[in-house]
Amino acid sequence: MKRNALLICMMGACSGTAFAEDAVAPKAAVPTLSDMLDASGVAVTGYLDVAFNKMNSTGLQQGGVASRIFDTPGAVAGQNFSNFNLQQAAVIISKAPKEGLGGLVNITAGQDAPGIAATGMGLGDPNHYLDLTQAYASYATGPVTVIGGKFATLAGAEVITSPQDKNYSRAWMFGWGPYTHTGMRATYVASDMVTLIGGVNNGWDQVSQIQGSSGKTGELGFVLTASPMFSLATTYLNGKEGSTQGLTTAGTIGTRSYLDMIGTINATDKLNFVADYANGKQDNVTLTGLAAPVTAKWDALALYANYQFTDVWRTSYRHEMFDDKNGFRSGLLIGGIATGQKLTSNTLTVGYAVDKKLEFRGEVRFDKSTQNAFVMSNGGVSNTQHSYALEAVYQF
Repeated sequence: MKRNALLICMMGACSGTAFAEDAVAPKAAVPTLSDMLDASGVAVTGYLDVAFNKMNSTGLQQGGVASRIFDTPGAVAGQNFSNFNLQQAAVIISKAPKEGLGGLVNITAGQDAPGIAATGMGLGDPNHYLDLTQAYASYATGPVTVIGGKFATLAGAEVITSPQDKNYSRAWMFGWGPYTHTGMRATYVASDMVTLIGGVNNGWDQVSQIQGSSGKTGELGFVLTASPMFSLATTYLNGKEGSTQGLTTAGTIGTRSYLDMIGTINATDKLNFVADYANGKQDNVTLTGLAAPVTAKWDALALYANYQFTDVWRTSYRHEMFDDKNGFRSGLLIGGIATGQKLTSNTLTVGYAVDKKLEFRGEVRFDKSTQNAFVMSNGGVSNTQHSYALEAVYQF
């Protein structure tokens, strides 16, 4: 009898132990979508860029072309620009293995989308608010990576992707330079110091070839990283481009050459300086109000100083000079005739990072032209304009 009782107790104790172990045993973790993407080498990122911008002008030049790039969407005559802007909402899906096949897809929505649209994919459509900004396949082997499709330009210190820029407003040399190219590009990392780049594409912001032109644009790049303190990136583009007034890529065709050089000095871990110089030329340009075609020329210089006070506070200053000798890039019309101008701008931006994903920016900017280029709300014109802006950039 005692043996039966003891056996029953032992069985109960063992059973209780088993039940206790069952109660605390963790369930098998179900992998999240992020886990599966990480395991496959696919990265999904994105950002949201919203802002408020107020100007003492309409945000237009004589001739009706915007006096700024990106930050004055919907500017109209007779009204000082004062607007909340959904600049960009973007998603980037990428896979970039060190060896083998990869690719990238970058979709940009918002009020900046019409401005970056390419020929054949929304250029000239004011309702184009969803842009396939980049889409390319890649293949990497050793020091060489080849991409084919639609990709961002190498030229210029500033980029389409808002979080990578230090200021809210874009420089004129960014806006009147190329945004994207469609073609092929090969990158060769020769050493830790030297990277060589070469490619061929349809031209500036063209998915479809310009009507009447079968030529391509060649692309050469050279990046020298002399030390952690200094680097120099040089890009040269040459090919057939549209040569009508302003930024359009229709009508007459001419050869365009463009050189861009970016020097970066990292003075300390908190302070760095950037200089971006560009020089462009295009022949057979048809300018509004002028009968004979001309060779249009322009050059620009932007100087940047960036200082990180603390982990959360920073400031960025930009000084820019843009010499549009014929009015071809800026599209200024005075009395219905294309007019050259020299533009200067001074921009000060203060950034406050709430955390690594969210930054607030405050900015003040002053512009000046050698012409009475800027249209005021009373219908008058001025050679100066200024603006104040607040921006929030959220990354995910």
